[in-house]
Amino acid sequence: MIHMDGIQKTYRVGDVEVPALRGIALHIKPGEFVALMGPSGCGKSTLMNLLGCLDTPSAGSYLLDGQEVAGLDDDALSAIRNRKIGFVFQSFNLLPRATALENVELPLIYRDEGGIKAKAAAALASVGLADRAHHKPTELSGGQQQRVATARALVTDPAILMADEPTGNLDTKASEEIMALFGQLHCQGRTIVLVTHEPDIARHAERIIRLQDGQVCWESRPEEVAAGVGAGGRP
Repeated sequence: MIHMDGIQKTYRVGDVEVPALRGIALHIKPGEFVALMGPSGCGKSTLMNLLGCLDTPSAGSYLLDGQEVAGLDDDALSAIRNRKIGFVFQSFNLLPRATALENVELPLIYRDEGGIKAKAAAALASVGLADRAHHKPTELSGGQQQRVATARALVTDPAILMADEPTGNLDTKASEEIMALFGQLHCQGRTIVLVTHEPDIARHAERIIRLQDGQVCWESRPEEVAAGVGAGGRP
């Protein structure tokens, strides 16, 4: 599904080059649920942008479903995102004047497909919000808004769900509800890549990858994190 080798990303600030990723190797199998963790500035968001085909690396190889995407132009990257990837963000990114149903319809409008309302309604039902289809974001709780955002990400039936701090603006109860939803999606065979700085959220994943200074410093299973153990049995 996802194969990254030697991925580097360097930004230029004036005359200075600032390395954000330093030779990342990352392999994610179809149907896997992976959490990316690390302190601010470690490269999590940069890596997520590359994984989601929102940006391209400065060096290295990125194969997505066997296709090399590292050197593609913006139009080609956009086509891949539209076909293969659904995004869920911390801030929901819902249109305030549109209903839940209309927000979920948006990716299908860009695809110019038929049966838009039925597909959007089915996506809302799949996240437990069939009865909130005609409510606007201000009439929904934070957890419900994130469910709408998740339905919008799922309505195109993407191969991969990318979630960037999806519980960052939610209270504990709503966070657990969203993670339970992600758990259901994982059980249905969805590939999920989650960025979070919260260990309690990361423990919902099958595998946790921690970044430090633009590199993978260790990988572990949730039970190892709970025991305070890193990859290879290191405390």
